[in-house]
Amino acid sequence: MSETTLRAEIGRVTGSRPARRLRREGLVPATLYGKDSSAVNLAVESRELRRALTTDAGFNAILNIDVDGASHTALAREVQRHPVRGEIIHVDFVKILLTDTVEAEVSIEFVGEPIGVREDGGIVETVTTSVTLKAVVTNIPDSIELDISELHIGDSLKLVDLPVIEGVEYVDDDDLTLVNVSVPAAILAEEEEAEEGEEVEEGEEGAEGAEGGTAESDKDGGDE
Repeated sequence: MSETTLRAEIGRVTGSRPARRLRREGLVPATLYGKDSSAVNLAVESRELRRALTTDAGFNAILNIDVDGASHTALAREVQRHPVRGEIIHVDFVKILLTDTVEAEVSIEFVGEPIGVREDGGIVETVTTSVTLKAVVTNIPDSIELDISELHIGDSLKLVDLPVIEGVEYVDDDDLTLVNVSVPAAILAEEEEAEEGEEVEEGEEGAEGAEGGTAESDKDGGDE
């Protein structure tokens, strides 16, 4: 896994007003902390931060935080975004050693077109796009490929169906559903309408038969 250097300014003033001023200047408030050290308030350039976190590794990119000439290996955690614009407004950096085992959220890459889609007109319903796993920092995969090409309508794949990766332990429940192939809602609606129509026709035929039987009984009764 590649590493990215991110320069940081130390000694930022905390509080909402100073934070807004930093953001106007193109900086993002941040905090750097570790198990054996106190938290340090920082500020990093938003463009550099965005560049560092948009590699194939995403938020699991190994970062070298440069603070006054001292380098700290870290991961980005507790990322806060603006509720409307989606831009990062605060980030926590956690100090690590490259030999540390950590939990990480990794995206799933669904590969192939299911049989149920290409032959039966089904649709792919993605239930979960990422999973939580545990691994040594340098063994965290950028993403996990999952082949869905053999799925028929009604089939699904769960976490237990993910490939076994040496040195990686999946944390989520084995029964967690990741993806399934289902019948499109439009087709279901058409089938329901067709079934309702058949029921109505059967009901009308039954009613006609009952009326005919009653008339014949009445006729017989009149002959007596």
